[in-house]
Amino acid sequence: MTPGRHTPDPREARTPAEFLARLQALKDWSGLTYRELSARAEAHGDVLPRSTVANMLARATLPREELLTAFVRACGVTPAELEEWRTVRGELAGRGAYGDGAADADAGAEPPDGDESAGAESAGAPADPGAAGPTAVPDPAETAGPPPAWPGHEAEAAAAPQDGFGTPSGAPPGTSSRIRRALVAAVAVAGLVLAGASVVALLRDGGAGRAGQPPRTPAAAAPAVGDVRIRVSGTDFCLAERRGTRTGQVHQVPCAESDFPLYSLATVGTGRWRIVSDHPDFGPGCSGIPSGGRIPDSAYEDSECGDPSRVEAFALEPYGAPGGPVRGYRIVPVGSATPGTCVTVVGDRKAAWAKLAQAPCTPDAAGQLFSFERRD
Repeated sequence: MTPGRHTPDPREARTPAEFLARLQALKDWSGLTYRELSARAEAHGDVLPRSTVANMLARATLPREELLTAFVRACGVTPAELEEWRTVRGELAGRGAYGDGAADADAGAEPPDGDESAGAESAGAPADPGAAGPTAVPDPAETAGPPPAWPGHEAEAAAAPQDGFGTPSGAPPGTSSRIRRALVAAVAVAGLVLAGASVVALLRDGGAGRAGQPPRTPAAAAPAVGDVRIRVSGTDFCLAERRGTRTGQVHQVPCAESDFPLYSLATVGTGRWRIVSDHPDFGPGCSGIPSGGRIPDSAYEDSECGDPSRVEAFALEPYGAPGGPVRGYRIVPVGSATPGTCVTVVGDRKAAWAKLAQAPCTPDAAGQLFSFERRD
């Protein structure tokens, strides 16, 4: 909570929409995330799934009294202020101020306790990551626009014969198929010769590259819409949270242990990506930078999507030597209040459980390159 500020006054509300707007203002006043509100409610003996809160604030109909009580109490108001909220809600309900009638009132009711998926699905996601209002995550499979091809698929597409390839105009019937067969055979023989020469050179040099140089760095897996495992490039570490914690802090861990939570990528505009998390306890969320990135070393963490105070959109910028393979992709916060920053492994970068945070992008991109491997 921000010292010196009064809590929003529910008595100024004349309609359910105005009442919900003051509930949103109360959440902003508390300074708490949905996850923190859920934890506070649990400490008070209440049940307040975070997706239920997002669902409640996204509607313009009155919440049930039990839900209102749990939410307002978790925000940290006094008992007298809590009674004011309950009184105003009762007055609006008594006047039948439910907006569009009973159907909307039923739609605005709290989902059954623990049914977070229902709340998450109904919240909806903003078209722009900076849009205000709590929302749930869009289904990556439904994201508009064709996803980028995964490495290797481009080569398969390029190798496919095209109609009329190599066929002179006016050639007699059957000439095009004979020419294609001859070209395919020639390409196949050339490929076998080159592959054999490469194997011989590799064995002769003991696995080193040309002139005894280290082997070439394999190209990093490119970002594409769908389920991914995010690897710290050139390491055996992948991104994950620590089990049994509520902070959402993202760490690097051995990739064999990186299934908590599961990640996927979704596009949120040209050149912008959202990194979606699927937590077994807290449900869907988004990776992001808190406080709009105003703190230079802000933690990189998973939390609920749609919080306007967080940076949740990223540019995934390829990094590598000109003409060489892409060594990895920088995760660059879009719209951060601290420009020129990248998501970075901080502390001991060779150790498991090193944290990730916002830090200045460096020329060598140390600890700032990631690969997005497709997860089946």
